[in-house]
Amino acid sequence: MGNDDKLIASLEAFLNNDVETLKGNIEKLIKDYSRKSRRLDKIIHQSDKQQRELLELNEELERTYAELDEYKNHLEEKVEEGISEIKGLNVEIEETQKEVVFTMGAIGESRSKETGNHVKRVAEYSKILALACGMDEDEAEMLKQASPMHDIGKIAIPDAILNKPGRFDEDEFEHMKRHAELGYEMLRHSPRTLLKAAATVAYEHHEKWAGGGYPRNIQGEDIHIYGRITAVADVFDALGSDRCYKKAWDDEKIFALFKEERGKQFDPKLIDLFFENLNAILDVREKYRDLFTETPLNG
Repeated sequence: MGNDDKLIASLEAFLNNDVETLKGNIEKLIKDYSRKSRRLDKIIHQSDKQQRELLELNEELERTYAELDEYKNHLEEKVEEGISEIKGLNVEIEETQKEVVFTMGAIGESRSKETGNHVKRVAEYSKILALACGMDEDEAEMLKQASPMHDIGKIAIPDAILNKPGRFDEDEFEHMKRHAELGYEMLRHSPRTLLKAAATVAYEHHEKWAGGGYPRNIQGEDIHIYGRITAVADVFDALGSDRCYKKAWDDEKIFALFKEERGKQFDPKLIDLFFENLNAILDVREKYRDLFTETPLNG
């Protein structure tokens, strides 16, 4: 065999080997591609499934959110209704409390044969003076509601002393003075702001600015402003009204006493405010004046 033949044979052998190798590589690539393709299909299938599940989950979440919103709105409505009902009940309780306080005050006064209009007038005078001395509307209104209880302790004083025509003797006066402390003890344990204020009024409305009052003989600003205001209101109305032990004083005599007792029995600032607001006070007295009906004689 010549050299050319050997070269051709070698080339053919090389080409045959290379083709076989190439075929093997191609088959391997095809198999690898098929395997990866199947894996990709599986992944795509799983992805589609997960996407559907996510869509379903999203729809379920949207339904849940809608239900929660509906429940929230319903709950808010119920809460608003509840708050409104509670507010209504609180108003009713406050009004009932005011009515009870006023009625108790009127009962205390009626035992000493004083009219229910006395406590109405004292309440209105107290509010006028409270506003004049700088209290806000709410506090002045509370004092108005509390002041009718100033003499509630009188319900524990015997009728024979309360309705005695004429001056008390020393023992009777000492017994009578107990009504301030008795009224305080009746009211002081209440947690209600109104009744606590009424307790203070009952306890301190007989104290005097310069001392010498009862039950504790305190003076000046040691006397609570509620007591100082009610003292002026109560004395003004008491002096201007008929009582079992005296006839009503005329206005000029009352005014002269107030000027004389300015800084002694009464807080001087409140006496000044009393005269500054005298027209409003007299309007109240006229509005709630006592009306007595004469009983016709038989025959």
